[in-house]
Amino acid sequence: MDIQQNISLKKYNTFGIDVIAKRFISVDSVYQLQQLLKTEKNIFLISGGSNMLLTKNIEELVVHIDIKGISIDRENHNDIYLTVNAGENWHEFVLWCVDNNYGGVENLSLIPGNVGTCPIQNIGAYGVEVKDTITKVEALEIESGKIVQFSNAECSFGYRNSIFKNEVKGKYIITSVSFQLTKNNHNLNTSYGAIETELASKGISKPTLKDISGAVIAIRKSKLPDPKEIGNSGSFFKNPVISKKQFLELQEKYPTVPSYKVSGTEVKVPAGWLIEQAGFKGKRFGDYGVHTKQALVLVNYGNASGKEIHHLAQKIQETILQKFGITLEIEVNVI
Repeated sequence: MDIQQNISLKKYNTFGIDVIAKRFISVDSVYQLQQLLKTEKNIFLISGGSNMLLTKNIEELVVHIDIKGISIDRENHNDIYLTVNAGENWHEFVLWCVDNNYGGVENLSLIPGNVGTCPIQNIGAYGVEVKDTITKVEALEIESGKIVQFSNAECSFGYRNSIFKNEVKGKYIITSVSFQLTKNNHNLNTSYGAIETELASKGISKPTLKDISGAVIAIRKSKLPDPKEIGNSGSFFKNPVISKKQFLELQEKYPTVPSYKVSGTEVKVPAGWLIEQAGFKGKRFGDYGVHTKQALVLVNYGNASGKEIHHLAQKIQETILQKFGITLEIEVNVI
């Protein structure tokens, strides 16, 4: 196995942060990964690099997970069960599902990253979370080199959360994710966000999976920068969930505050709206800043450091806490 020395990770993270991996290897099979773990335990994993902000050079061995492949496990009249290897690009997988009329992930179009990282933070968008379709996650235990399966329930999925961000963080490498998708009687979700408006603008009243995916792609492209053009990691902060009492107090001061009901006692407020009200939207500080169209997205315009972007994130958190009394939680994994 070819371990390379002093490799730039700029092309391996969507923020485009130029830090150095002292040692680097790309693996394309579970067997290769198992062999590597026999001698290397102190490792740093990179897959699609979409949910991380690198603030320093990496001393550990950087292992790039590049395991590809999609297999059909079984199917019946209504459902199809798939296993997708960790190195598959998430958006390309979604497009493949849409092309094959497999329903359940179309609302998650154009989310950056690879399949192996999707369960870690339970990716979600436009009223859908990936936990709704995952049946199991297969992972390699770093200490023993054994393959372990986590059922949906064992993954302890929450809002942008899972067991892989908490109890077992750093102990396993996800090698594949299994999904249950629909072949017929799709449960279409068009009520969240601007999907209905986008479909109506195209004169679509009975949307297909492809129509919904296309609408989501159009909306995301209108709001979010392409990481290939401007370095970013999508949504940098989680949308905060606050008490109904706190929301009503906020609404008194800001009658136009948007919200989404979570339960009888809790309300979700868009972090982007809070950041925009605090005056950060479109602000640029040298080579980094807040995106002009979506305040939830922090961007690297070229040669910003991870430390600079992290400092901006902390400044935003402090301002939102002072102005609104709301704590913003960072969604991106800061290294």
